[in-house]
Amino acid sequence: MTIAKYISDLLYRYECVIVPNFGGFVTNEISAKVNRYTHTFYAPSKQLTFNAHLQNNDGLLANYIASAENISYNKAVEYILVEVEKWKSLLNNEELEIENIGTLNKNNEGNYIFEPANSINYLTSSFGLNTYVSPGIKRITYKEKVKQLETIAPVLPTEENKSKTPRFIKYAASVAIIFAIGAFGWKEYQKTQYNNLVLQAENQQQKVEKSIQEATFVINNPLPTITLNITKETFNYHVIAGAFREPENAHKKLLELKNKGYKAKILGLNKWNLTQVSYGSFNSRNEAINTLNLIKKTESKDAWLLVKEY
Repeated sequence: MTIAKYISDLLYRYECVIVPNFGGFVTNEISAKVNRYTHTFYAPSKQLTFNAHLQNNDGLLANYIASAENISYNKAVEYILVEVEKWKSLLNNEELEIENIGTLNKNNEGNYIFEPANSINYLTSSFGLNTYVSPGIKRITYKEKVKQLETIAPVLPTEENKSKTPRFIKYAASVAIIFAIGAFGWKEYQKTQYNNLVLQAENQQQKVEKSIQEATFVINNPLPTITLNITKETFNYHVIAGAFREPENAHKKLLELKNKGYKAKILGLNKWNLTQVSYGSFNSRNEAINTLNLIKKTESKDAWLLVKEY
């Protein structure tokens, strides 16, 4: 198993995936765009960047690996650390390529240089929309054509054509009108083709959005966590055991609670950058309150209830 696969899976659902002791991969949504030189249309997408300062373990990647591989949280953390050490060792001598994410290099100052792969669009709302190239419209320079015709058949002034419109000018005007009509028809054809393309893209987008609403989104992976845990139930009620400045203390508390039989877990960082640990999370508010009251009587009076979606 490789953590690159799990990072890639999580980038579809989250704006930031942190690899502990290494850095974070951050996505920013960008709108559709057109390259006017290559006549290429690009669908909306997520732009992928790397931030080496995001190294604190928020529990997202480790929890996902633990659930997908059916291993303990601590084993998942250990596996991530081993993989990170391999990455750092490789970067000391050569380029690191992370599948479907991008490549990393280390410059002379020891800073990481990241180049995104751009092989996958992590914006689920653009699923099925590919890059499209439309041929450019070729415009005819009529003045040059007329000059060429004048060179071939020049108009000579005579007594007869002084009072009449030269026959050549009539022909040139007719040719110009024909070219103009042809160019107008071509532009209308191109406009119709473009409108049809936009309509097809909108219809395809609607089908994709409908399929996403009706089914769980699974990518390149059985994802047991996604298909089994992401249901209509929302565990938004959490009985909090504590919040810790040091992640190591949070992990110690987690093991302590699990040894006592609680379904404890790490909820990640709060707005004060403290790692929160819960006794358990509940779908029912009444169940959460009853558990909280029992814990206050038997375990800790400092326990409290957090209502938040994770």
